[in-house]
Amino acid sequence: MVLVGPAGAGKTTLGRELAARTHKPFVDLDATADGYYAEVGWSIAKLRERIAAVGRLAAEVEWEPARAHAVARAAADHPDAVIALGAGHTSYTDHRHLVTVRAALSRCRDVVRLLPSPEREGSLTVLRRRCAASKGRSWIVDGHDFLAHWLDDRGTELVATRTIYTRNETPAQTAARLLRSN
Repeated sequence: MVLVGPAGAGKTTLGRELAARTHKPFVDLDATADGYYAEVGWSIAKLRERIAAVGRLAAEVEWEPARAHAVARAAADHPDAVIALGAGHTSYTDHRHLVTVRAALSRCRDVVRLLPSPEREGSLTVLRRRCAASKGRSWIVDGHDFLAHWLDDRGTELVATRTIYTRNETPAQTAARLLRSN
């Protein structure tokens, strides 16, 4: 199972819960992608350098090939794992990178898009609150609202096989519901 969605959607927390319940390995791509990025000449350090040089939005665009590569490699390397993809790993300005990610994830039986609510503004409010509480970030950088961008991004919807709204459920309740419907 692969979990996708914006920052604050609960991919990592739910992924750990699902992995424990299914006795599968858990892979958080945000935590493990550096090795994959290095294969194509990128790193988080290089991303930080590019952000300082050209700004966050432009650096994110430059980083797209590395993110797509990391998704493809993680899906191939961990076919029996529960994988959580960071928000940027399904959001691309260059359609070619989204094609790469869609092809890689098409081999995954279940790609679940997580959102707090079917209503955009409700989801955005919950996501902002969670990001502020857990990471101390608003995700508004250089005037660009990354959180709204990731929430509205069509690529995330296109890679998903289904969307789950977590509403006020605990991760344990969402995991149980996902496993019942799987």
